[in-house]
Amino acid sequence: MNGRRLSDTPQHPHPERPRLEGLDARIADLVAPTIEGMGYELVRVQVSGKERPVVQIMADRQDEAPFRVEDCEAISHAVGAVLDVADPIKANWTLEVSSPGIDRPLTRTKDFLRFAGHVATIELDLPLDGRKRFRGILLGADEGTARLRLDEGGEVELPRASVRRAKLVLTDELIAATAAQPAPRS
Repeated sequence: MNGRRLSDTPQHPHPERPRLEGLDARIADLVAPTIEGMGYELVRVQVSGKERPVVQIMADRQDEAPFRVEDCEAISHAVGAVLDVADPIKANWTLEVSSPGIDRPLTRTKDFLRFAGHVATIELDLPLDGRKRFRGILLGADEGTARLRLDEGGEVELPRASVRRAKLVLTDELIAATAAQPAPRS
């Protein structure tokens, strides 16, 4: 680990949103302003299922305090109302709101920076040097690339535009770092 506390990541007045496409992106565009206005950041939107789609909204608190059941309830009520009015899905649907959890997805530059020093897996849409899946210690990221120190040795820069999925791996170090987060601010 690089010695930084998880809470040392600077806050941005306009949160970066995850890169999404299609219906997921349309829903994110609809709900993000509401979520952000409530003091949260959008981490992921994912719509799954065809007959009765499930809209999964994953959010974080902007103040990085632990996410509570009350946070899920507040987001669910507000987002449900926005989606009812905008009606982006023309069928009956179910809304699920959650926190990213400890082994969270990495969807924004700030996620890659905040969790530098921890183990992550990254899967690409297209192979890079003959492979799509990478695992190692996060070294950081910028808008264009994510950097890993690979488990098998060496370092790699992965194009963020080609990242299909990136997430933290549950380790004792990650659990300890997450447990060391400061208490919620009032």
